Order: sequence, then C-alpha cells, then structure tokens
Amino acid sequence: LLLAVLGAPALGDPGPLEDVVIDRYYIPKICLREAQMGDFIRYHYNGTFKDGKKFDSSYDRGATVAGVVGVGRLITGMDRGLQGMCVNERRHLIVPPHLGYGSIGVAGLIPPDATLYFDVVMLDIWNKNDKLQITTLSKPERCNRTVEDSDFVRYHYNGTLLDGTPFDSSYSKGSTYDTYVGTGWLIKGMDQGLLGMCAGEKRSIIIPPFLAYGEKGYGTVIPPQASLVFSVLLVDFHNPKDGVFLEHLEVPESCKRRAVTGDFVRYHYNGTLMDGTLFDSSYSRNQTYNTYIGKGYIIPGMDQGLQGVCVGEHRRVVIPPHLAYGENGAGDKIPGSAVLIFDVHVIDFHNPADPVEIETVFRPEGCNVTTRHRDFVRYHYNCSLLDGTRLFSSHDYEKPQEVTLGANKVIEGLNSGLLDMCAGERRVLIVPPHLGHGESGARGVPGSAVLRFEVELISMEEGVPEGYLFIWHGEPPANLYEQMDLNQDGGIPAEEFSTFIKTQVAEGKGRLMPSSDPEKVIADMFQNQDRNKDGKITPEELKLKSDEDQEKIHEEL
Repeated sequence: LLLAVLGAPALGDPGPLEDVVIDRYYIPKICLREAQMGDFIRYHYNGTFKDGKKFDSSYDRGATVAGVVGVGRLITGMDRGLQGMCVNERRHLIVPPHLGYGSIGVAGLIPPDATLYFDVVMLDIWNKNDKLQITTLSKPERCNRTVEDSDFVRYHYNGTLLDGTPFDSSYSKGSTYDTYVGTGWLIKGMDQGLLGMCAGEKRSIIIPPFLAYGEKGYGTVIPPQASLVFSVLLVDFHNPKDGVFLEHLEVPESCKRRAVTGDFVRYHYNGTLMDGTLFDSSYSRNQTYNTYIGKGYIIPGMDQGLQGVCVGEHRRVVIPPHLAYGENGAGDKIPGSAVLIFDVHVIDFHNPADPVEIETVFRPEGCNVTTRHRDFVRYHYNCSLLDGTRLFSSHDYEKPQEVTLGANKVIEGLNSGLLDMCAGERRVLIVPPHLGHGESGARGVPGSAVLRFEVELISMEEGVPEGYLFIWHGEPPANLYEQMDLNQDGGIPAEEFSTFIKTQVAEGKGRLMPSSDPEKVIADMFQNQDRNKDGKITPEELKLKSDEDQEKIHEEL
C-alpha cells in the first residue's frame, strides 16, 4: 500500500487527493509491534471536517474503538491510515471522499464528497495467533524450585494496558495477591505466565485479550478486547502437599549425637520470608532461642526441622505456611500464607535425663588411689560452651582451684566429674544445665547452657566424714583431756589445743579436714569445744564428735 507522508504545509491545502495523507506526528521511541492487516486494534480518534467542525469522536462516547484492520470493516482511508502504527503512536489522517463515504456521505452527519480529518492514537494491537509474551526482568542466582500447577503463590504486580494506562496494582493495596495457579482462579494468561517462576523473580507478562477478559473487559478499568501487561514479582510459593525442606549448610565432622524429641535445644536463627525480608533474628537480641523440640512449644515446621541436628550445625529450614503461621500470619511482619526460611545455628542441646558425660583424656599408669566423696582436691580447668566460647579458666589465676568434694562448693556436674580421678589425670566433662547452672545461668553463663570442662587433677588429700574437722586413725586416747592439758593446770587454752592436734597429725594418729588453711580448721575445732567462750576448754566441755552425735540421738528419743 502506498502511504504518502506529507509535511505540515501540505496538510493546509492538499488539493485533490488520490490516497490517504498520513502525518505521523508522534512516534514512540520503542515500537515493539506495528499494526498489520488482520490485526485486532483499539484506538481513540477525533473526526473533523476541513473547517474543524467535529462530526464524530470516540472520546465523546467514552469508549475506544476496537476492530480488525485491513479487512474492509472500516472505511478504506482509515483501514490504510491505521496500518503500520505502533502502540501510543499518534497520526493525523486526511481521507479523500473516494476513500471515505464518497458521493453519498452519511445522512445528517457527513455530506457527500467530504474530505475527512482524523486525529488517531493507537492503544492496543493483537492478533488471534498471538501467544503469551513473557520477558524475565531479573532472576535470583539460586533457584531450587519453580512454580507448577496447583502451587499457591504470593506475588506483587502492576497491571497496565498496552498503552501504559494503569488499571490495578497490589502495591497500592499494601499486600500481595495470593492464589492457586492452574486451578481457574486467575485469567488464563496469568495462570500460564506464572508457571516456571522462581521466588524473587521479576517478569513482564503481556496477555492478549482472549487469554484475559476478552470482549467483555472488566468493569470500567479494563476495556473490551484489551491486551494486559503485568509486571510481576513473585514473593513466594508453596504447595499444600509440601513438607519441611532442609538444607544442611554446615555439619561438624564430629557429631556424636543428634537431637531427638524431648531434647532441649539452644540455637541462634535468622528468620526471613522467601524474598529475603528479615522478620526476626535471635542475633539482634544477643540471646539464643531455647526450647524443647517435638513437644509442640514451637511451630510444627521448626519442631520437625530441628530433629537430628548436631551441636554446631548450620541448617536452613524452609517451612510452608500450613506448618508455620497459616493463612493468618503473625503480627505485622509475617503475612498470611507466607513461606518461612530459618537459618539456624545450633549452640547446644541436652536431655533432662542426661548425666555428666566423662571422657578420660589421660590416666597415669599405676593409678591406685582415686578421689572420693569429701576428699580435698586441687585441679586446673578450662570451661567453655559447646560452641567453643571460652568462659572461665583456673590458669588465669596464680594457683589451681581447691575444693572439698561433696561440700556443695562447685556445681553438681563438676563435682561428679572430679570423682574417681587419679592425681595427674585429665578429663573432658560435658555438664548438662540441670547439673550445672540451670535455666537461670550464672554470671557469664547463659541460662540452660551445656558446659564443657577440661580438668586436670593436680593433687588430692583424703577427706573426713561430713561434719568432722578431725578424725582419729585409731581409737582416741582414754585419758584424752589429761594428754591435751599439757601443763596440767585444769584448762586447755587455744595454744595447748593447737599444739596437741598438730602433734597427733605429725605422728599419724589422726588427720584434719583437708584445707588450704589448717590453722583455721584447728581454730574452728577449738571454738566448737570452748562452749562457754571463756578462752579455754574444761573437762566438762571436751567431747568427741561421736559422743555429741550420740547425745543428740538420746535427746530425740
């Protein structure tokens, strides 16, 4: 077809015309498609005579014109003048009478032999052979899974007509559009256009009318026979049949034990939505999340996702909404039907029935004498959490730690771990919190923390029974008071008492309660015997511990 393109001067007085005159006075920079014979088009126009008098306008009717171009359904001049147009292109058309309504005209509207002037803007072009046009705008580097039929998707979108006119946006509503794919809940073009998308992917989807709202359009915002353009961001998706998905990011080489139902786990986590939006983090609170697993204290997906973890493991747990917070979501940070991703670092775990775990690292040969209840021991130790965080060490001080076993001076788990040791022996002790510092923890020790001790027994001294400060190795002297009263003046002052006790210890006849300060032990013994606190012990005051205990029994009887 011959398209005569004339400049502005020619439009003023074209003279007798043989063909339609076309002035392309606005051509968009991007023209993805030109109207061809047989295409369906939508356009607006104003129709005037040479004097400017309007005879028709689609604007006045409030509706665009839709039809097929180049097949004789329009006047010949318009059929020719619309071909080759781009969406959003604007043209002035001058149609001579023989390409318009000829010598007959239109009664009451267009006189015979009238030249017609049209101002046209092209709004839409499509063809019945068109297919969905999908352009991937951006795509995450990692994409483990893509959308399939029957998946439930959450996505944001901007919807425009082909000329760029917006008709709807999820962003303006402040929430994603949530629906199933491939079940007829969406227009056909969107059902097809979402397939194969990754979470976080952005697509442009151009949908021809026959895969959208067709001849009827939709309300006042989508005209009949309108192509639709959707800019889509897929936020997340899942399938109602999905279970928890686990990704083992880092598993320690040494994993002696894995968590099971009933174990108490301490872990750090970052919780994100599928698009990477952070909704919660234990790191921000500088405190682990502590809970039992498999008991229903946490969402079902996390209950399942923590099964089988090792101490020190990094694990990603992907939880579908039906195993998380469901359709309602939680608070203002977790939307309804959201897939949750937890990046977990397991600090430690234990079971309330756990004993102290003892590993002997070194035991000297010829180990015949071992520590027992009430023995006095000196030992070095390093204490840490199971993740290696250092807490305390006796090496930070000038001398080893000293304690009487069973005197409630150290935590129960450490006390147990120090029993049955030889001097020079080294052990590693794993102490669960119920034998350590419990749920409350201690200064520098988190609540419910499992502790790791590296201990080395430096020396030990045989202890005495509970409640005793001194015991005889045999029977005590029959005339105990007379032997203790060294100057035989009928009273035993502190000096005489101390000299006597030290002599008995030196001669191997008895032993003091082990202590780093024997003088204090002897002073305590003297204070116990000096019942009237007059600075000396009389025969009536001096009593053996066994005799005192017997008297108490008689009093009770």
